[in-house]
Amino acid sequence: MTMGISYVPMITTKYFDDRYAYKRRLYKTVKSEEFSAGKYIAQAEYQGNKYGLLRADVLESYQYHKVSIMMLPDVDGIKQISKFINQDLTTIYLMIDDVVFVDRMLRAGCSNDEIKYYVEYSETNKEFEKYKAADYVVKNTGAPRAALEQILAIMGLVTLVPQKEFDQLVR
Repeated sequence: MTMGISYVPMITTKYFDDRYAYKRRLYKTVKSEEFSAGKYIAQAEYQGNKYGLLRADVLESYQYHKVSIMMLPDVDGIKQISKFINQDLTTIYLMIDDVVFVDRMLRAGCSNDEIKYYVEYSETNKEFEKYKAADYVVKNTGAPRAALEQILAIMGLVTLVPQKEFDQLVR
């Protein structure tokens, strides 16, 4: 987002506590009634919370920007959104393994019970196998910059250009 690339926010009913304050930039938290009133291109429920991409936000971004980023609520979101922007849709799955998953949860201050719950949930729902539905897979187990550089390369944003020209490219 700081590079000026259009980002379509994920709407959710989940509240992010201070451990996950950075996610408040990526998600827009709304009350359940407000969520239910929205018109979504893709939506899902995950661990009792609702997630979705508003139809108007996706179509506006698609109309005005050459490149946009959006997080899909789940892999079924690929099917849902491809009905609208199939020919221009490229999907990237950020993959982590269970060791990195547990390590990041420990660093975030999660309790052993929370970690156990999320690991069991992920295994039961085959979360670590959902990469198969994406066009590209980026292994997100090392430095965040390495994953970012791979994503930018997939997006075709590896050539350094003056800021003014870059701004025109992403519109």
